[in-house]
Amino acid sequence: MNSIATKTLTAAKTNLLGLDPANMREYFVELGEPAYRGTQMVKWLHQQRIIDFQQMTNFSQSLRARLADIATVWIPKVISRQLSQDGTCKWLLQLNAGNCIETVYIPEKDRGTLCVSSQVGCALNCSFCATGAQGFNRDLSVAEIIAQVWIAKQEFKVTNVVLMGMGEPLLNFANVVDALNLMLDDNAYGLSKYRVTLSTSGIVPAMKQLAKVSEVALAVSLHAPNDELRNELVPINKKYPLKELMNVCRDYFVDSKRKITMEYVMLAGVNDTQQHAQQLVRLLQGVPAKVNLIPFNPYQFARYQCSTPEAIAAFQSILAAGGLTTIVRRPRGDDIAAACGQLAGDFQDRTKRRQRNMATWSEEQA
Repeated sequence: MNSIATKTLTAAKTNLLGLDPANMREYFVELGEPAYRGTQMVKWLHQQRIIDFQQMTNFSQSLRARLADIATVWIPKVISRQLSQDGTCKWLLQLNAGNCIETVYIPEKDRGTLCVSSQVGCALNCSFCATGAQGFNRDLSVAEIIAQVWIAKQEFKVTNVVLMGMGEPLLNFANVVDALNLMLDDNAYGLSKYRVTLSTSGIVPAMKQLAKVSEVALAVSLHAPNDELRNELVPINKKYPLKELMNVCRDYFVDSKRKITMEYVMLAGVNDTQQHAQQLVRLLQGVPAKVNLIPFNPYQFARYQCSTPEAIAAFQSILAAGGLTTIVRRPRGDDIAAACGQLAGDFQDRTKRRQRNMATWSEEQA
């Protein structure tokens, strides 16, 4: 069992929402109960969304009483709920110690996509991202990750989940994998591996490990076609440059029909020229990839402007001519700061990055 699940029975109560199916079965075996009780609990929590042990009628009264003594089911408090003109919904969820995260639901005609956070803030400091500008506090627990799905399912039909919210999922590897297991498990949320997508900035060793333990879809926050520019936009590139990243992407899926989504934010005069498009075509040769072009969404402290529609169209045409399947993502929820790159939350920044950014921004505005 992971660190969250291995509390002794005499310690603080175990939050059962944070146990994936395997850990839940093990938890009940440690209580002297048959393993199938763990499967029953997973169904109660995630399918029926029942969190009161007394309502779990296929458990004996003695087991319910025992669970009340040693376990709990903790759900973050919804501080605010904003609804966009386009139907996008954004929740601000309260965790602890003054920390809040944001979660976004995006309705479409044929799907309902939930954008889930994996960390309180983000440590990577990508130069175009509001989350990175706000700094970093800590990783989310399994319970805090899966609770976002639990809360959204109270209101909406969730058919797809993308780990594209606050944080870098692969820097919170163990907790994210356990949460993915719950999303995919038939006794929990039963989502298809093709409908759960993890987005990473390119943590190469963790990508290799993820390919061994999970079959979820993969997206890579690329945003630049060469190392010099990507070092500026996505600083983790200095540690894991494009050659290493592309090598992993080239062989990531065993199934040759599956493709990695390359995310590319369109920044006016920065990464949106015809030369950049041609470089991107060359970079992705031999890589099973499709490209999502993302119009830049502004936020406080932002140093960039969005590319013009004409520049985006020209960029897309070059990629298409180079054989790359390319779509332009339509901004959703930008009127409530719920669009890609705009999530900020409300938390205690351990890095002091927010303070520095505010000082710089104030000087520029003076």
